[in-house]
Amino acid sequence: MKKLYGVTVPIITPFDEKGEVDLASLENLAEYIVQSGLHCLYPCGTTGEMLMLSLEERKAIVETVVKKADHRVPVFAQVGAMNLRDTVELAKHAHDVGADGIGVVTPAFFKLSDEELIEYYGQVAESIPEDYPMYLYAIPQNAVNDINPHVASQVASKHKNVVGIKYSYPNVSRIQQFMLINNGTFSVLVGPDELFEAVVAVGGDGTVSGNSMIIPEHYLAVWNALQEKDYEAATKLQRRTTMLNGILCAQNNIASYKVMLKEKGIIKTSMMRSPFGQLSPEEEKALTKKLTDNHYSEVIL
Repeated sequence: MKKLYGVTVPIITPFDEKGEVDLASLENLAEYIVQSGLHCLYPCGTTGEMLMLSLEERKAIVETVVKKADHRVPVFAQVGAMNLRDTVELAKHAHDVGADGIGVVTPAFFKLSDEELIEYYGQVAESIPEDYPMYLYAIPQNAVNDINPHVASQVASKHKNVVGIKYSYPNVSRIQQFMLINNGTFSVLVGPDELFEAVVAVGGDGTVSGNSMIIPEHYLAVWNALQEKDYEAATKLQRRTTMLNGILCAQNNIASYKVMLKEKGIIKTSMMRSPFGQLSPEEEKALTKKLTDNHYSEVIL
């Protein structure tokens, strides 16, 4: 089964001036990422404003990205929703339209027990073919619910298609515990970008990074240095991406991504879906200037 590695891109969802999903801009974005050399497309994740989208919109987005990628890079669709029925529907759809695998975020808002999470993920895993790869996805600072090593281990031991986890909370001890699951074969990718170098250096598989859409060459540089085991270079490059990410994430990071993608001519508007707000014209101008001024800045060790 395919597993994620390197730099996986949780792409934004472009909207037109009327607030509808802009599939033409989405195609441009998918092509841009493929050409950038990054390793996987991940539509309908947190960066894609997933819970702001209808099921039909999410299906159209996944279909568009799969078709545009055309097997040049893997596409893993994030299918997690607020309830099991919707999640299963999206999981089956992703499989049927040719996505290479799925990620499944925890349900949000209502606090769930370990047993409830194990049951939930087990039912999702059983709804798809046993050779179709599935990643768990935890982002407890947003979703309330977390995935601990016990839950991940129980699900992965019972369902061989559960091959890994995207963990988006900066708990390095827990991340290392995930790496021990299934005799060390469990795939682990991190959401916190600042941990990219550190986690890969100790056996992790990569990062899932929205920032990489905007500065792909810097993420590729970190990954390539790590593959060459040039840890001195990787540390320096990681510090540069961390500095640039601080600029991108100073306000609403998703809005900032859209501003920069519009500036590059890849998407038509920087529209967000309400209740998210836009950056003001002044904020857009300041962001563009600051990121441009610092884009190739060196970070001294």
